[in-house]
Amino acid sequence: MKILINEFIIAEPMKLLAKYYIIEDADIGENTIIRDFVNIFGCKIGKDCKIATFVDIQKGVVIGDRCKVESFAFIPTGVTIEDDVFIGQHVSFMNDKTPKAYDPEWTPMPTLVKKGASIGAGAKIICGNTIGKGALVGAGAVVTKDVPPNTVVVGNPARVLRKVK
Repeated sequence: MKILINEFIIAEPMKLLAKYYIIEDADIGENTIIRDFVNIFGCKIGKDCKIATFVDIQKGVVIGDRCKVESFAFIPTGVTIEDDVFIGQHVSFMNDKTPKAYDPEWTPMPTLVKKGASIGAGAKIICGNTIGKGALVGAGAVVTKDVPPNTVVVGNPARVLRKVK
């Protein structure tokens, strides 16, 4: 059963473990846990996810089932995250390679994170890239191109270190 609260749809029994939050026009799956101080707008979050404190998820974002998004992550319009993905603390996704203060014709550049990928703390994901299935992005890495499936990437710019074991 889905219920509407403050203009967002939640599946019962979603666990809103928060006193201070902004959630508007979001579709949030069963057993998903959302902590305090989040901004969640116009997105879809799957079932059995965990969204930590101080997370910002913008309009049009899709997050699959069983994902974990850690504190201070920023996920803007244009990002799609498949099932079983881990997003570490302070991970930032970009959606514009040439940002301007005002551009009436602006559209976000998409980014895709494939099933089972993990992104370490503080990583920066430049838009227009795909992080492959089962890939691991090391802490602090700056992803400027596609990450192959089942590989570990590290550094700035991120480079392939090895296959995931």
